[in-house]
Amino acid sequence: MWAAGAGGRAACPRDAALRKAAFAGNLAALPAHLVPGGRSVRVFISANPEDTIAERSALREHVYPKLREFCRENYGLEFQVIDLYWGVEADEWDSPELQKTRMKLLEDCLKSSAGPCFVGLLGEKYGNIRIPGEVESAEFEMILDAAVEAKLETRIIEEWYCRDENAVPPAYYLRPKSEMLKSYQNTMEPSSNSMNENKWQDISEEIKKIFKTAVKLLYEKGKMKHSQAKRYLSSAIEDELDFALGKQTPAFLKKCVCYIRKIANIERFVKIPEMGKYMDVVHTAGKFLRDPEAHEKLIKLRDEFIPTIVASSNLRVYTSVTHCDMKLGYSQEVENHYIEGLGKQFYEDMIDIIQATVQQNFDTETDLLYDEVLQHSSLCKTYSTFYEYRCEALNIVHKYVLPSKIGHINPLIIYGGPCTGKTLLLAEVAKKAYSWLQEEMGPDSDPVVIIRFLGSTETSIDLKNILQSICEQLAVNYRCLVQSYPKKIHDLRDLFINLLNESSFHRPLVIIFDALEQLTDSDDARKLWWLPIHLPRSVRIILSTLPNKHGILQKLRCLIHEEDNYIELTARDRKMCSQVLKHQLLRVKRKVTSGQQIYVNEAFSKCTLPMFVNLTFREVKNWRSHKDVDETSLCVTVHESIEQLFWSLEGKCGSRLLSRALGYITMSKSGLSEMELEDILALDNSVMYEVSESIRESNPLRIPYVYIARLKEGLQGYLIERQVKNVTLLLWANRHLHLIAQKLYLNNEEDLQEMHMIMAEYFLGVWSGGRRKPFYSNDQYLNSCPDRGSRGLNEEEKHCMDQIAFDRQAPDQPWVFQCNPLEPDIFFINHRKMTELIHHLTRCGRTDDLLYGVIMNFSWLYTMIRIGQFDKALSDIELAYAYSQEKELKFLASTLRSIKFKVVKYPGSLSAELQQRLLPVVSSLPKLRHLLLECDKDGPKYCSIVPLHSSMDVTYSPERLPLSSSCMHVTEILPTFNPSTIIAALENGSISTWDVETRQLLRQITTSPSVIIGMKLTSDERYLVVATTNNTLLIYDNINSCLLSEMEIKGSKHCGLGGASSFINGFTLSVNHALAWLEASKDVTVIDLLYGWPLYHFHCWYEVTCVQCSPDGVYAFCGQYLNTTTIFHLGSGEKLATVTSEFSGGFVKFLLILDKAQEMVMVDSEGSLSVWNTEEITNPQLTDDFDCRRDDSEVVSIELSEDQSAILICKALSIELLDTHVWKVAEKFRAKHNERFISAVLSKNGNCIIASMENTSAIFVWRRDTGQCMASLQEISGTIVRLIKSNHHNMLLSLSTSGVLSIWDIDIITAMSNIDKSGKPIQRLVLPARGELIYTLDGSDSVHKWNFSTGYIEAIFKHEGIVENCVLTSSGEIMVTSDDKCSQYVWHTVSGENIFRINGQKISELMITHNDQFVVSLCEQNASRVWRLATGHRVCNILVALQNAFITTANTFVVGMAKNKVLAVSLWTGSITKKFCCDDGASIVDVKLIPDCPDIIVFITSTETVNIWSLTEEVICRRVQLPTNFLKNLEDFEMSPNGKLGIITRGDENINVLDLHSGKLRVVHAPGIIWRQRLSRDGRYLVYICFLNEDDDNGAISSLIVMRLADGKNIGACSLYKTPTFLTLSQRHLNIIIGFDDGSIGTYTVVDRVDAALKIKIATSNSRQIFNNTTQVIRPKCHNYSFKVTADCIWRESTEVFARDSPITVIEPEVSEATPTKKHNYCYEKVCSAIDCRGHSFAADN
Repeated sequence: MWAAGAGGRAACPRDAALRKAAFAGNLAALPAHLVPGGRSVRVFISANPEDTIAERSALREHVYPKLREFCRENYGLEFQVIDLYWGVEADEWDSPELQKTRMKLLEDCLKSSAGPCFVGLLGEKYGNIRIPGEVESAEFEMILDAAVEAKLETRIIEEWYCRDENAVPPAYYLRPKSEMLKSYQNTMEPSSNSMNENKWQDISEEIKKIFKTAVKLLYEKGKMKHSQAKRYLSSAIEDELDFALGKQTPAFLKKCVCYIRKIANIERFVKIPEMGKYMDVVHTAGKFLRDPEAHEKLIKLRDEFIPTIVASSNLRVYTSVTHCDMKLGYSQEVENHYIEGLGKQFYEDMIDIIQATVQQNFDTETDLLYDEVLQHSSLCKTYSTFYEYRCEALNIVHKYVLPSKIGHINPLIIYGGPCTGKTLLLAEVAKKAYSWLQEEMGPDSDPVVIIRFLGSTETSIDLKNILQSICEQLAVNYRCLVQSYPKKIHDLRDLFINLLNESSFHRPLVIIFDALEQLTDSDDARKLWWLPIHLPRSVRIILSTLPNKHGILQKLRCLIHEEDNYIELTARDRKMCSQVLKHQLLRVKRKVTSGQQIYVNEAFSKCTLPMFVNLTFREVKNWRSHKDVDETSLCVTVHESIEQLFWSLEGKCGSRLLSRALGYITMSKSGLSEMELEDILALDNSVMYEVSESIRESNPLRIPYVYIARLKEGLQGYLIERQVKNVTLLLWANRHLHLIAQKLYLNNEEDLQEMHMIMAEYFLGVWSGGRRKPFYSNDQYLNSCPDRGSRGLNEEEKHCMDQIAFDRQAPDQPWVFQCNPLEPDIFFINHRKMTELIHHLTRCGRTDDLLYGVIMNFSWLYTMIRIGQFDKALSDIELAYAYSQEKELKFLASTLRSIKFKVVKYPGSLSAELQQRLLPVVSSLPKLRHLLLECDKDGPKYCSIVPLHSSMDVTYSPERLPLSSSCMHVTEILPTFNPSTIIAALENGSISTWDVETRQLLRQITTSPSVIIGMKLTSDERYLVVATTNNTLLIYDNINSCLLSEMEIKGSKHCGLGGASSFINGFTLSVNHALAWLEASKDVTVIDLLYGWPLYHFHCWYEVTCVQCSPDGVYAFCGQYLNTTTIFHLGSGEKLATVTSEFSGGFVKFLLILDKAQEMVMVDSEGSLSVWNTEEITNPQLTDDFDCRRDDSEVVSIELSEDQSAILICKALSIELLDTHVWKVAEKFRAKHNERFISAVLSKNGNCIIASMENTSAIFVWRRDTGQCMASLQEISGTIVRLIKSNHHNMLLSLSTSGVLSIWDIDIITAMSNIDKSGKPIQRLVLPARGELIYTLDGSDSVHKWNFSTGYIEAIFKHEGIVENCVLTSSGEIMVTSDDKCSQYVWHTVSGENIFRINGQKISELMITHNDQFVVSLCEQNASRVWRLATGHRVCNILVALQNAFITTANTFVVGMAKNKVLAVSLWTGSITKKFCCDDGASIVDVKLIPDCPDIIVFITSTETVNIWSLTEEVICRRVQLPTNFLKNLEDFEMSPNGKLGIITRGDENINVLDLHSGKLRVVHAPGIIWRQRLSRDGRYLVYICFLNEDDDNGAISSLIVMRLADGKNIGACSLYKTPTFLTLSQRHLNIIIGFDDGSIGTYTVVDRVDAALKIKIATSNSRQIFNNTTQVIRPKCHNYSFKVTADCIWRESTEVFARDSPITVIEPEVSEATPTKKHNYCYEKVCSAIDCRGHSFAADN
């Protein structure tokens, strides 16, 4: 169902015509709302407001949310209910404005709803007749006369109705209540008292009575027609039912439903006051009676009109009769019962109608081009409806569009300032161009019109996307097959030019670009190099632009010189504006009086822009002739008019609601739908508080729709609708409106933050699923509640909080709406969440939600890739990284780039590809845990392979920054708090602060002409201290880069040499001090950094060589010659102590202060080391010393580990690690011959050493525990000369000879050491039947024992020779191995003990019986043996050489092949018991046992025959002949456990499935040449590895694939990035283990979502401990176990000889069996305890 590309997709039959019209630009052929299935399901509820309050509330609370969820999930559409009475005060129910809005919305629902559109709720009440809002003057006066004739008092209607001369014809209108009832406040504020309400009720009843009486009289006399009289005599519900049902087709009526509720014998209860709301009651002669006239109308409507409709159509009508309670009448209980039934029926009916009428439309989901075309077409239709001016420009464009066969054709340019109507003119041109061309060229012509409103959609901003989408649209229209679209912009432009030439006079082409200034400057788009100047004769291009933006018009004038090609839109003249205004007013039956025209003319004298005329019309159409109008009534600029328009709406909607609603629409990325606006406003407590004050409901739930309706009506033409991916969005018609709304409603930063947060929470679905959001605003509701600031809430407080929290009915927001859980690839995308969420999260500062709710969300990532938005997903991740600076995001982005080729082609493989790459680094980048868990949860829907342990090598390249042309020019580099910011000092005196990632220079200081010697930062990075050759220390404010003070360092009188002749030898910093000393000086100058003056001089015994301050900044330790250190108090300057090391030959080169252990370490120039206890600072005690003076080299660098547990000493020829707890060398690494270390550092956790060598351009990573070099990372910029480690972050800076600085993340580098490797290609993998261990053979003298869960090597079993065979008992506790030195070994795998060793024969194959009691050692040269595992005693000899041997399930026979025979040898006697011989010189090719049938053997012969042989009966049961030469290249042969299927691979790309029952051979094609295959233990899955045919961009060598044999479907694929050398499957679960050529292993599991019986085992899998636990997994120590040097037993030809000191010494077999010796007993018990004795096949006397 997914489209391969925009151009090559066949349209569905149902919308082929619509699609063709959209692509060709034939707007007249497109439906009103452009979406094939309709824009949404919109249901209008028609009911009397009084008697249906409970029903409508129950439906709103319980049924509508479920229906909405159903529509979103199954159709990707919104379900919206229009119930305008809800949330409106009772005295407003019969308001003329409300009734007018209801009829307009009813008509809209009937036209636009995609499914059900009308629901009528009718009871026993007919309802009130309506008060007319406006009556034509002639009709009103006629009614007035009739009222006088009927002797009625007419004063009240004369007061309340006022003549309006502005109406055409003149009319009387009902004055506003607020004007007439002086004390009555406007509708948005609470009534001051109930008297006003009662007063209005009396007045309205009186007005209705006058109209009713007068109209009846006129109707009876024949002066008024029935249709006229009906307007005054019918209720609202009758009008709505008549409009919705009376004139519709039967097909349309299928989308309507009526629910009729009859109450039996309701007249009996007329006296009960509460029953007044369920029926029409009149009060006459002191009695309450049912209104007979209203009842008669109700009977006609309910029992005559509706049944008539039903008789002629399929209208659904449900009638229910309820019986009242004898005492209480229509009681609450009775009503609740009715409501419950109504809710169920309503839900079922809506579902039925939706399923019958709405079609699932995936077209715009899958075809991005179609959606783009529909968006621009939608805007075009909207804009063209606002075009008012029939100006000369339209005629010029009309003439230009028509094809001509002579003259040059250039693009036409329309330009003008803001609000001059350029967009509206081009929309009108686009709408009419198709018909103009058809009129000119004839009806057979087929024009193409392409319109792009630049900047209106995400893909219409940058040139590349615009050109590509136009090329795709041209290719569809002109039926050109474009294989792939060019990636280079110039090639794309050439394609565009070529496609223009496809047009002809039969198929002319018009392309319209509106607002060229909206183009971004990428690809130099604004230079217009891409615009074709000379056009083919059948092509027209029309452009519009602002005159003074980006120089676009000036550039066009350079390209196109003819003035005729330019049309300027200017402000119109005043007379024309007045004329347009007059026409606009007449269309709505209004006009301005001559007195008012003066002020209109005055306004037009100041501004005549088209938009100003339209805004003036908005204001003028509401003028009444009796109202005063003056010069302030109209604004004089567009800006002021828009502001006035917004303010005028505040009275109708409420100031808070209006400001927030318009604010949300403005701040949204692409607009909001009506439902979204309702939802978001409902989540805004300040809006809900304002509304709840107005409508006075205890639980307002949501915003009454009437406010949205008023907002849309008030801003009609300015707040327009646009179609985006099946959703109709509200957005501003132009940028001017957007800017003013932004200025008015988004100017407060605090409000802006809150609004972004509300929108982010909405699209995250924080308040969906019935979660209740607390309801308060500025603590109004909290005044009565206990203090919320207290730490804990008691029960009363919780209850109080619960009372003010409501479910706002926000919908769930998944990334996709899944139609069918079993078909995960059929879904509707939640485009709204995709578009909006990241935009709001980044602006409201919710980093965690951005990280875990979006970027680390597998569903988001998969969906983006699935719909072809890989690059957009990548840019979103980079945006999130720029915002949050989380290095996990940076690593994720680089990972995705490396797998782009694979996942774009096969999106389902995303989870496996990500897991392979992220598992090795998750301990170093812990925030990736969330994404891995998401992959576990959602990945198996699309790919059943789940990597448990990945051995993939991490690919990593650092950030690089060129500092200088050579490293010689770089004096100092300092890392900072910010991981991407560094400070670099060059020898020319410049100090630069760089952002390495963006390569941006942030700040620069110059110290020239002084040359910089050194530079340091204080620990808080407040001060930057620089030492120069002028013997000065410069102290800078690091943040502002300004010089605070300059201090000269002078020698003292104690100094032997003159101060001026020596430079600064070094300096160090404490928290508030700088300490500096000169060359050959005994003094240290202490400077106060805050004030910049010297405090005192520390005088030492000898020349100072180094100074170190304690971490707390209290003490200074001064190292000197003769290995002496003096301790000073920094606060007082007091000398506290002096200590000297015994090794007095050198000088103190380094000082380390261990504050935790209160120790000081002195390291001299020769590497000797002394440790001093400084607990008593005035009297340090020597605790340890090391004399390291050997032929070794000098110390290069020294480092104390972060936890102070180890000291790294890097010498030129070796690296030593000292354990500070015991003060001993723990590890030592030597450099290779002729290599020297430059520098070495420890990783953050101290597990790895990272070092650089002289004259090499690589960084080396060593594992401390094994000494293994795990990685060598090449630095492409040259040889590394310096390594600098950041103290704040786990970062490493390296400087190369070419002056390039690289920043390495040590976390990622050390992640490489998480992968264990044996060092040689894995040749064999051995798994026990039970347990979580793996044993590997790699052609060395060792067997490696791996932990399946962690992927770490736990133990190494050393042998004398190269290990050739290895077998395990079921539990895995005993292992038997053999090597090439003719030895066999029995190991206890837990303790690592080599229990005994047998020498004497070279073993070709080892086997253990299924009961773990006996071992079969097969030899090719000598006799094979069966021996007892517990004792080492021989059971029997086997004299024949067997190949491909196996032991039968019953432990009875060893079956194997020997040339042309299949032999079954008895394990009891060693004799051949059964055999099969081939005839005619044929040989046996392969032999297999069927696991479920232990006595059945399957073997293949060289005559291409598969034979099934019964061991017990010694007969061939079945023989299947294979095709000729089929076995020529036989690679592998597998049997299913039940013996039905055989799987054969022949070294090609085919899997051959042989049905042994029918003899049929089925071929399944694989993606590459199959290397190995394995069948699962249950026979349901085939696992195979194939080498890929195509060149894989991301470096994959082969692919691991799992096929489900039931349907032949590949249920998972995973790339392998190393050469596989062995494949095996575990017996119990479907776990896959692969050995690789670098000695590493990878483990995978298969989770088939279709298979309910196979448990999902990942969540509980031990392999996930690595990232389920918050703490890092501690790597277990690898144990080395060695073999026994002397053999316990030596095999001779027919006997075995036990050694004297063997634990199994046997003199005579009988004695040993009965009474074992002590040594024998020990070994026997040791082995037996490890063997699972489940029953013996051998008797004791065998």
